[in-house]
Amino acid sequence: MSHLLRRQGWVAGLFALLIVLFVITKLIQPGYGSGDFGSLARAVLPYAFAVAAQTVVVIAGGIDLSVAAMMALTSVTAASMMAGASEEYALFVVPFVLAMGFVLGALNGLLIVVTRVPDIVVTLAMLFVLQGAALLVLGAPGGAAAEWLKAMISGTVPIPGLPQNIDAWLPKALLVLIICLCIVWIPLRRSRLGLSIYAIGSSELAAFRSGVPVKRTRIIAYALSGLFAAMGGLALTMSTGIGAPIPGPYLLASVAAVVLGGVALGGGKGGLLGPIVAVFVLRLVRTDLTLLAIDPNVTAIIEGLIMVAVVMFGAFITMRGRQS
Repeated sequence: MSHLLRRQGWVAGLFALLIVLFVITKLIQPGYGSGDFGSLARAVLPYAFAVAAQTVVVIAGGIDLSVAAMMALTSVTAASMMAGASEEYALFVVPFVLAMGFVLGALNGLLIVVTRVPDIVVTLAMLFVLQGAALLVLGAPGGAAAEWLKAMISGTVPIPGLPQNIDAWLPKALLVLIICLCIVWIPLRRSRLGLSIYAIGSSELAAFRSGVPVKRTRIIAYALSGLFAAMGGLALTMSTGIGAPIPGPYLLASVAAVVLGGVALGGGKGGLLGPIVAVFVLRLVRTDLTLLAIDPNVTAIIEGLIMVAVVMFGAFITMRGRQS
């Protein structure tokens, strides 16, 4: 039990920080309630999937700079396919887009493994390719989302037996996030594949000598990253009702949340819970800055400085770890 507490100490600290931020938010705006929390959950949703995508490859000892562009491409693909189509057609669009993200992620991994070019170079090149493809699909924000998809993240989940003022704090967007992440992450974390991903992140050579199929594992890690990125693209379309061809600020935010969540940039350490909590922390900081009526440009600068500082701190810790 004590080992578990030590291992999860960083995550517990993030939860404590999140609670403090909620208290500060309540002090800034006394009327902050369940509706505002629901809006926060919807805003966090695409960021959370971007963070999940980044977490998998960072644990595997890599990094994916194409996450935001892949989200943009899957978002516009889904929106353009659903524009003018029937509600039932979206039942085909969702698995198609998820498979598309999985394949594109696997392509990233395959290029890295086959060419032996550093992942930062390959994924940077893919960023431009995917961004251009997104603009070819939709030259400007447009398309549509099925009503039942938008309804999936709007409102709250009624819980039988609980007062309405309590279950109002369980937004559908948060439930969708939890279900999607658990369906993929929990089986993965407990599987041999999950252990292999951690192994190649800790030491690729040691993993190879232990019989881990390093190349295949790396390809699958990037494929899972693409799957999560596709979920993020769908979440973006669901929350806005349209497709956005220009990648949002998800790349730096995903790396910052991964580091703040306790995942080592060198790979092999960390989990998914910490980065997801870190996303809520970062978005709530932005909410508080907005509530304080700080100029939006200044807010963007402050948010960017926080993210850069977090990433630099993570890089410093990684360098210290390698030196020791």
